[in-house]
Amino acid sequence: MDFLRPASWEEALAAKAEHPTAVPIAGGTDVMVEINFDHRRPEYLLDLNRIELLRDWEVGEENVRLGASVPYTRIMEHLRAELPGLALASHTVASPQIRNRGGVGGNLGTASPAGDAHPALLAAGAEVEVESVRGSRFIPIDEFYTGVKRNALQPDELIKTVHIKKAGGPQQYSKVGTRNAMVIAVCAFGIALHPETRTVRTGIGSAAPTPIRAKEAEEFLNAALEEGGFWDNGKIITPSVAKQFADLASAACNPIDDVRGTARYRRHAVGIMARRTLGWTWEQYRGSARTLEGAA
Repeated sequence: MDFLRPASWEEALAAKAEHPTAVPIAGGTDVMVEINFDHRRPEYLLDLNRIELLRDWEVGEENVRLGASVPYTRIMEHLRAELPGLALASHTVASPQIRNRGGVGGNLGTASPAGDAHPALLAAGAEVEVESVRGSRFIPIDEFYTGVKRNALQPDELIKTVHIKKAGGPQQYSKVGTRNAMVIAVCAFGIALHPETRTVRTGIGSAAPTPIRAKEAEEFLNAALEEGGFWDNGKIITPSVAKQFADLASAACNPIDDVRGTARYRRHAVGIMARRTLGWTWEQYRGSARTLEGAA
């Protein structure tokens, strides 16, 4: 196994073009596990730790530009207000040591359905910026996952940044594991309210071959909120609406039985998380609306 260590982003792209099978490594929290257990033996490892721009982030007027190697700890510490769903997901990632090393780019590159960042990225509607010596392109998060541990990257491309719109409304994230810490998700659920477009987006992890959205649940809820005038009147969402949303979220799953949980349990748990996170986010939205009315 050869170890490639570029000193700049341009050198990294050139190395990836010359060696398309090279496996990028930054935090190493996924790749090194596979290598240590001899599940993977790449011909080349492409070390990106010297590439400073991958560890930078920028908060703009509307979006956050998040470098692929920004550690989860930094997201928790500095981007909680702008990216609340991703910050909550970051809290659930393994241990403090791994949160200090791992980043969103690693989750995206590995594309495991159990990756903790995926539901939050789906709910927020992120875009992934990838680049090669041929140029750069943006991949909508909905189009990024193409199969079990497969993504839309071309062999010569590297993940550069993730572009995420700043939260315009409440976001939540929930995860079920076999214990409270250092655990791979049995299943996970993310939700984001987008008051400016009067829509709700979701993300589901570890309950299908790829991370997915519960699109039918979203469509139902969006219609119910609009028809009932909920965005304007700030009323509590009725139990029947919450239950239907949860049932549709559960039905969106296509899980398997494995050592962490059964398919039946995963569907049930996703429904519970969908109902609970909807309640939490809507209560936050109602609270912020009442605050604005009081200030006026």
